[in-house]
Amino acid sequence: MNKDILFKTEEYVFSYRVGGILIRNGKILLQRPENDDFAIIGGHVSLLETTEETLKREFEEEIHAKIEIDKLLAVGEVFFPWGKKPCHQICFYYKVHLTDEKEIPLDGIFHGYDDLGNERINLDFCWVDLEELKNGLKVYPEELVPYILEEQGGTVHFVSKQI
Repeated sequence: MNKDILFKTEEYVFSYRVGGILIRNGKILLQRPENDDFAIIGGHVSLLETTEETLKREFEEEIHAKIEIDKLLAVGEVFFPWGKKPCHQICFYYKVHLTDEKEIPLDGIFHGYDDLGNERINLDFCWVDLEELKNGLKVYPEELVPYILEEQGGTVHFVSKQI
C-alpha cells in the first residue's frame, strides 16, 4: 500500500515527510529541482511505513542507492507555500550513510527524478562542500543548516516559517 501521508483541501496542505543527510568527505548530497533551491533528499511517508523505511525507499527510488540510518538528527515543523495554499509539514531528518559507495557518483552532479501526485519532477543531485553551507548557500529548510554543520549530541527540534 503506497499511500503518501499528504492531505490537500481547498484551503491548506498537510505533509508528513522524511529527509536524509548524507555527508561524505566534507560534502553533503542535496537535491535540486529545476529552477528551485537545494533541499535535503527525502520524500513523503507512506501509510503504515516507518520514517526509516520511507527514507531507505526514497533513496533507492530517487538515486538507486541503498543507505543505512545512523541517527535521528532533527524534527522540523515547516510552514511554507504549496502553490497558493499554506502547507504545514512535519519532517524527520536522519543522518545516513551509503551501504555501497559504488552505487552513485561520489562527486559533482548527477540526475534523477521523483514522482509527486503522478507528476514527474526532474532533479539534480549535487555534492556540495559544507563550506558553501557555512557561506550562506540557500538550502531548504534554512533553519536545519546550523544543526547539519554543528551537530548536537541529541535530536533537535526546529520551526521554519516561510509563510
